[in-house]
Amino acid sequence: MQTLDTPDRLLATELSGTACFVQPLTVVEPVAPAVPDDIPSRPVARVLHFLGLDRAVIFTIMARGWSSLAGVGTLALIARFLTRAEQGYYYTFYSLVALQMIFELGFSVVILQTASHEAAHLEIHHDGRITGPPAAYGRLASVLRKSVRWYTIGAAAMVCLLLPLGIRFFGSAPPVGPPVAWLGAWCLVVIASGFTFQVDPTFSFLEGCGFVAGVARVRLAQAMAGTALGWTAMLLHHGLYAPGCMIAGQAIVGIGYLARRRGLLQPLLRHTPGLFTVDWQSEVWPFQWRIAVSWVCGYFITQLFTPVLFHYRGAGGAIEAGQMGMSINICGTLTGMAIAWMNTKAAPFGRLIALGDFAQLDQMFFRALRQSLLAALVASIAVWSTVLLLRQQHVTFALRLLPPGPLALLLVTSVANIAVFAEALYLRAHKQEKFMLTSILGAMWMAPAAFFLGRSYGPYGIAIGYFLGTAVIGLGLGTATFTKYRRIWHA
Repeated sequence: MQTLDTPDRLLATELSGTACFVQPLTVVEPVAPAVPDDIPSRPVARVLHFLGLDRAVIFTIMARGWSSLAGVGTLALIARFLTRAEQGYYYTFYSLVALQMIFELGFSVVILQTASHEAAHLEIHHDGRITGPPAAYGRLASVLRKSVRWYTIGAAAMVCLLLPLGIRFFGSAPPVGPPVAWLGAWCLVVIASGFTFQVDPTFSFLEGCGFVAGVARVRLAQAMAGTALGWTAMLLHHGLYAPGCMIAGQAIVGIGYLARRRGLLQPLLRHTPGLFTVDWQSEVWPFQWRIAVSWVCGYFITQLFTPVLFHYRGAGGAIEAGQMGMSINICGTLTGMAIAWMNTKAAPFGRLIALGDFAQLDQMFFRALRQSLLAALVASIAVWSTVLLLRQQHVTFALRLLPPGPLALLLVTSVANIAVFAEALYLRAHKQEKFMLTSILGAMWMAPAAFFLGRSYGPYGIAIGYFLGTAVIGLGLGTATFTKYRRIWHA
């Protein structure tokens, strides 16, 4: 079951009935074509093409790969500088901050797909000129303006809600050993998350315009900066501040990148709406509110695991929450790497749909799906085997993760979620949300399952409930939904 970016001063002149937008500044990178013109001839290029490794996928995998390698160091630092109880606080911070889903409401998906459909009718040249009808440019500008307003309000509301909510939650936690100084760390996490929340929609917008590789490169820089600040906090014996420092590092890099691109983005924000705007109520809202429901349901599918264990499992709850949090984190990292083949195709999917090229759409989709599933399966087997070996060798670090049984269930479920995510992304590229029922049923199953199975059976119960829900609702109902609407829409 599944529950996550141009132009400067523009002059419009009518040339043979087509508007030509002239941009004096150099574009950071030209928009790559959705489909390669031909198969590369060099051996290395042929291998990359066969594996589906374009620039966007490579940068995305590098970012996830960095997160994975850095994650090993982070896990070692957590084991070295945090007690097992503090580890529970560490991962529960992330679970509570994930409540920003309620404010984000899946709007990033809407921005990306709406922008990709409008950008399909525009062209960004190597010299920075943008050509295309003024209607498409006006509609594209309205997408950016709307998203910035939405996220500005959402960021303020998120900070105002999460700060007192977290203070109340952690303040009522049962004492476990020496007192844990969590207040300042929690405030930093929330405030830093507010900044990252504010800049993310512009990244989604740029992805929709075709700047997928550029955004992926920035994501890599964000991961590296976040790791550097987080590790610094750990080494200075302020381990609980590491999550906030990591998020702050991502915010600093993101804001810096957008500041350097303000000459490209400001004209779109200042563009007079006029007659050429996206009618949000009739064109987008039917898609957006369904995405919003699915997005909120996504929180209750996975993000409740750690808080439930932390709050309801007594004195050992913080330890179990830490094991669950670290295991979920590893599964999420592997999934993020594997889904790169699929996730970087979201904007090209929208472009192909806007152009009506469904044959090429299906060819690209199923090829990316095979590549993602294979990568996820290989990575999951490697992780589980490593954990099993560490336990057999009595390495203490292995105790920071779940036992092999529930960990195997989480890994298998993560592989299955690749297929569910891919099917949802395919349908959403049509600016339609048909996975809302799947998300609602998933949340209706997983939320009570997490409470009742988690309280009674701990991580084992949660892992079993998660696996069953994904197999029956995610893969079962999700695949049936995907097959039905793909057949209807492409008939």
